Amino acid sequence: MAIPLETSSRYPVLALRNLVIFPGISVPIRVGRTQSLHAIRRAREIANQAAEPIRVIAVLQSAPEVDHTEPVTSDQLHSVGVLCEIERIKGSESESLQLFVKGIERVKLQEFAEENLAAESKTGFLTALAAGFPNSDSAAGASTAGQEPIANVMTALKESAKQLVEFLPTGADQLAALIEGINDVDFLTYVAAANLDTPIEEKQKILEEPSLRERAAQVVLIMSRIKSELQVKNEIREKLNSKLGKSQRELILREQMKAIREELGDEASEEERADDYRKKIEDSKMPDDTKKIARDELKRLEGLSNQSPETHVIRNYLDLLLALPWEADPEQPIDLKKAKESLEADHFGLDKVKKRILIGPPGVGKTSLGTSIAKAIGRKFVRAALGGVRDDAEIRGHRRTYIGAMPGRVIQGLKRAGTMNPVFMLDEIDKLSRGFSGDPASALLEVLDPEQNDKFHDHYLDVPYDLSKVLFIATANSLEGIPGPLLDRMEVIDLNGYTSVEKLNIGRNHLLPKQMTEHGLKSEHVNIGDDVIQALISGYTREAGVRSLQRQLAGLLRSLATRVVDAQTNADSKESLPIKPTVDELDTLVGPRRFDHEEILKIAPAGVVTGLAWTPVGGEILFVEATSMPGAGKLTLTGQLGDVMKESAQIALTLIRSRLPQVAEQIDFEKRDFHVHVPAGAIPKDGPSAGVAMVTALTSLLTGKAMNPRIAMTGEVTLRGQVTPIGGVKE
Repeated sequence: MAIPLETSSRYPVLALRNLVIFPGISVPIRVGRTQSLHAIRRAREIANQAAEPIRVIAVLQSAPEVDHTEPVTSDQLHSVGVLCEIERIKGSESESLQLFVKGIERVKLQEFAEENLAAESKTGFLTALAAGFPNSDSAAGASTAGQEPIANVMTALKESAKQLVEFLPTGADQLAALIEGINDVDFLTYVAAANLDTPIEEKQKILEEPSLRERAAQVVLIMSRIKSELQVKNEIREKLNSKLGKSQRELILREQMKAIREELGDEASEEERADDYRKKIEDSKMPDDTKKIARDELKRLEGLSNQSPETHVIRNYLDLLLALPWEADPEQPIDLKKAKESLEADHFGLDKVKKRILIGPPGVGKTSLGTSIAKAIGRKFVRAALGGVRDDAEIRGHRRTYIGAMPGRVIQGLKRAGTMNPVFMLDEIDKLSRGFSGDPASALLEVLDPEQNDKFHDHYLDVPYDLSKVLFIATANSLEGIPGPLLDRMEVIDLNGYTSVEKLNIGRNHLLPKQMTEHGLKSEHVNIGDDVIQALISGYTREAGVRSLQRQLAGLLRSLATRVVDAQTNADSKESLPIKPTVDELDTLVGPRRFDHEEILKIAPAGVVTGLAWTPVGGEILFVEATSMPGAGKLTLTGQLGDVMKESAQIALTLIRSRLPQVAEQIDFEKRDFHVHVPAGAIPKDGPSAGVAMVTALTSLLTGKAMNPRIAMTGEVTLRGQVTPIGGVKE
């Protein structure tokens, strides 16, 4: 041991945050605190001037909350530390210094002072007087009154230390021999304290203990405690090794955690969770084959560590199996009268649809019809939007080997419904796309085919699932995007759109009450007549459905709401409730008319007839105009006509020349030019059904006989003079 200090000397102070240095022990230290770096620099200057070793006082912080980058004050340090020699210094102050220091002597710190380096006067460091702190009892061999002989203290220390090292996996014999070779009780106490895994404050308490015997007793007590802990851990390890074998490392760790919980009296949560899964599987209505798969997966789960990624995959899979409905709800008798009343309450018209994929333009009520059907027959309703789906895994699910795997939309929908026989709407089936990952339309073949969907195979579920009890309803805007094999498995019901009369009834009985409620208005506030609704339909919307009509009604009610509030709150207001808007006020309330419709001519000259046109958003009338002039037999067609309409005009002229000889004889077609025009030239037009109107327009022109403008016509004309069956009558 070093010679005790005879007189007090002042040294720079090195504050330590999580380390206690003991006399005679060498340790490495990393120093990054600016205050400590300046203390070391000052210690080097003193050592160079005196040609002595670099010495500092190392002392533990009494305020551990002070960060290693922040300076400490004297009242944040313990009063007992160790005078140390710095044997080696590596690194630079700009980063951090690596020190190798050796404890020399235990000292008491007195008369703290803050000093500054000459070069950096703004940054200070602490210095203190190091007063000698010898043991309060003698280290002589004989005992004094009531004290244990030092020899006995040494024996107890060595025995405790040798018993402790026996629990080390390797090097126990060499460490025992090293301990036996130490004959200094003080040094052996410090060696043991420095190497014990014990809290830092407990080590500081050992350093501050003035009595050698008491200090040794504290160390022996700590070693006994640590030995008991190691014995318990060793017993647990031996128990697990004999039970499971050394090769199953992950399983051993899990069992070790379980054994620790048992020792502490905690709940065995993993076992309880497994038992819960087991009970739910047995109580479920799964088929026997599916139950066997679930049991096998549970057995795999029990053999995995909690930290294994596969644990979460299996749990999610078991949760899905248990959440899916495996038994259909009892069939409810269908009350036809009640079902009819339910459909009539929700939808006006659509008689054919109500009697039986739904095809129709946007906004005609395809999706809402699915909800009404489910309500009418007393089943739950679930919807899956297929627009933009381009991967068959969206339908069939992902295989569980992939990260982030999940079941397909069909199985997910049934899980949400909680029943095996819901009304399942596949919305926008014509918007499916075929991507590089597969064809979702092909995956839907098995879903919709009644011959095979009783054993539908989802890749994630990986067990057969019965879809035969599900009532599937698909919707589409057009049949063109649906593959033939898929369309073959469905009954097609067309929703061609609503007439203006139907729109009026829908607006009055369905849309207006709904919008009144959403805008907080009542019948005593606003009264909107049929003429106003009809004006909105004809002048502000052009659609097959009623979505735009709903928006226009909402806009009208928003404008009227301010007038209602004014009438209720302003005594001078000229408004009276209920407010009854007129058609003339619509320009102010919702803006100018957006659409104009052709109106029947009061008098039609010869060569002008009224035609009928079908559009995706309803029907329109149009006029076919014909005239002639001297020329060379040329036929001119205008009005942005498509190829089919141009062919109809050629057929019309050919029919007149071949079937009306009394007219043909009077006109020299080789010296006359004919011009056929269909107004609204900015709008493209095409289709065969203008044929009869063109024949009639040219005949009227050549005979000089005017047509009744209130008679409108449509139909394709053949070269034989026949008019073929027509479509789009409702529009």
